[in-house]
Amino acid sequence: MTNAKTAQKIWQQMIRDHSGNWGMDIGHWDWVPGVGLIAMLDYYEAAGNPEVLFYLQGWVEQNKEKAKGTKVINSIAPFAIFPALSRLQDDVWYRDEAIRIAEWMINEAPRTRERAFEHTVTENAVFSEQVWADTIFMAVLFLARTASLVRSTKYAEEALEQVLIHLNVLQDKSSGVLFHGWNCDSADHMSAARWTRANAWVAAGIPLIVKELAPLVPIPDELTMRYEHLITGLIGYQQKDGLWSTVMDQPEFYREVSGSAGIGYGIRKAMDLGLIARDDRNQAAADQALAAVLSFISEDGVVSGVSGGTPVMRSIAAYQEIPQYPTLYGQGLVLMLLAETCRDLGE
Repeated sequence: MTNAKTAQKIWQQMIRDHSGNWGMDIGHWDWVPGVGLIAMLDYYEAAGNPEVLFYLQGWVEQNKEKAKGTKVINSIAPFAIFPALSRLQDDVWYRDEAIRIAEWMINEAPRTRERAFEHTVTENAVFSEQVWADTIFMAVLFLARTASLVRSTKYAEEALEQVLIHLNVLQDKSSGVLFHGWNCDSADHMSAARWTRANAWVAAGIPLIVKELAPLVPIPDELTMRYEHLITGLIGYQQKDGLWSTVMDQPEFYREVSGSAGIGYGIRKAMDLGLIARDDRNQAAADQALAAVLSFISEDGVVSGVSGGTPVMRSIAAYQEIPQYPTLYGQGLVLMLLAETCRDLGE
């Protein structure tokens, strides 16, 4: 089966009725369906399938009222498709909504003492003064895309600052990879887990963010150098089978497919944009990740080997206890990897 056909099956599985299944239910407004939507947009831009665009428009129409609840950083994710829909449909409503949310982020969203967006969630949980890697993909990507849409240097500068703050507090200086989170109160990385999917959110998110910001603001050398250090570190932890363990410096832990796909996608996207070199090392890492991920996709397009929703755990060992099951973010990150591969191969 070609990558294009596999991608089509993954997308079709995502839009089926999975009501009541937290990981696969796309009919609510939160980060899980949000990642799925971001991936579908990426897939549409690669494949040009009008059915995908039609679905995204219908999803927004059906679910937009659900967005009017409590605003939190994690629930920003679905809005990341609004700038593209505004352009594609020439519809001012998407633009106005994007501006409304961007203004909330800049003026009202809770921040830590280091001025990072505090990682707030829809679940009944509070992570006061905590910075999570997830925020880059769930919220900063939206802000960068809105900056590009409305040509706002204010939004662009905020998005760039958030990327740099997150990298500054999360990046391990020695290995280059990221810790899952940072606690500003205790000034530590809590369990100090080098969690693979946290790294995937940043590896995949930064190239997409830079693509939007580069025409508006200068991209500092610090960002490029930190990102190159991240990718070098990630490749160093890639296992011989092409995947990454759920905590990457724990090779005996189970392999995690969504994070591995996100890292593979990030490497490919960063090479395409010139953010990192298209050299043998980077290309080999991306190719090995793709080959390994493909073996976890069923005939009907279900991606297995995906860990469930994961807060910053109490210990490194606790990450190994997170169960695995199909999710929209697992489907989505794999779909993005396949879509980027299809672009590269002209499929």
